Amino acid sequence: MEKKKLITGIVTGIVGLALVGTVAYLYVNLDNQKKENKAMQELAELDKKEMENEYQQFATQYSEMKTQISNDSIIAQLTAEQEKTERLLKELKDTKSNDAREIARLKRELATVRAVLRSYVIEIDSLNRLNQNLTAENSRIKGQYNEATRQIEGLNSERASLSEKVAIAAQLDATGISMQLKNKKGKKTDKTSKCKTVQVNFTIAKNVTASNGTKTFYVRITSPSGTTLSGGGTFNYQNRSLEATMRKAVEYDGRETTISTFWNVSQSLMAGTYQVSVFADGNMIGSRSFSFK
Repeated sequence: MEKKKLITGIVTGIVGLALVGTVAYLYVNLDNQKKENKAMQELAELDKKEMENEYQQFATQYSEMKTQISNDSIIAQLTAEQEKTERLLKELKDTKSNDAREIARLKRELATVRAVLRSYVIEIDSLNRLNQNLTAENSRIKGQYNEATRQIEGLNSERASLSEKVAIAAQLDATGISMQLKNKKGKKTDKTSKCKTVQVNFTIAKNVTASNGTKTFYVRITSPSGTTLSGGGTFNYQNRSLEATMRKAVEYDGRETTISTFWNVSQSLMAGTYQVSVFADGNMIGSRSFSFK
């Protein structure tokens, strides 16, 4: 009888210890999940705010351009594009930052708005150049030197304003972002435990208004726990210094360019969702999340 009680006591103790261990594991796991969710939410809020700022900038640029031309047809087109931009801005403001599908749709719309604005900047700049040449020629023929001088000064002022708008239109776009885990044989794997190298690929879209030359692209990978995979140095973004996972200097000539970056695993990777963001010229030019086992 006493032996039976002893066995029962031992079993009860083992079960109790198992329950205590399970509770402790669940508590630690819940705390890590909260940290992960907070980090991803902060990055999503930052991304959404930057998108709102860009939409507002583009709407303002359309409004300003309408005051610098007299072509009724182009003014009507600019008005339509401005109204579309303001509508998309309102949709973005009404969208929660954790609505990934809607945010992705509005980010694609933002890229379209930027491309359309770019085309109008180029078109209006060409019209202004043509007007300047015609005005100068007409002035020489009629001998109205003073009037021609005032018109040329006005066009120079408009061109200076348009140069500021070209800077906005010249912002690069990173598309087709992908993240792959490679094992020690260099083959693709979905398991973080077997990962030895992380490869991130992306394509810089064609941009004829962007300045040519050597550009440094920074890739920042945030782990499920909210920490940044380090190794790529630091860069400036919105008046603060951020840590990069990888960086690569590329000679950019305005044409579509595909870029690959690699990061050798120097720390244990956990399963979960990783956020990949690409930066260049002080701007976030693309972002996407990936989940691994």
